[in-house]
Amino acid sequence: MTTFNSLAILALVFFIAHVFLLFTSFGKNGYHKKRYFYSHVTLWICGVILFLLAWLYAGKQISPLVDVFDTMEKQVMIIGAVLLLSLSAHTIVRFLIMPKYIVNKR
Repeated sequence: MTTFNSLAILALVFFIAHVFLLFTSFGKNGYHKKRYFYSHVTLWICGVILFLLAWLYAGKQISPLVDVFDTMEKQVMIIGAVLLLSLSAHTIVRFLIMPKYIVNKR
């Protein structure tokens, strides 16, 4: 297996872990702060791996999708998108989901 494939699979595993941790952070037993934090960490790690993948392989005709990120500006946009996604998710949780858990505790 090539390094490219290994990094791509690793990014996918971290993204799946992110989704799993995010959805299991809220449930019948309430809000799991540590699990929610780890969901963000796994998203950030996924973003760093995707950035590394683009930085190492863009423009080398290994993947048409990765070749799109052939400049440093486009590669930095990966990190920006991850930060924006993380901030958006945090905002949604803070203002839409958390108030429901606070009301249910009363």
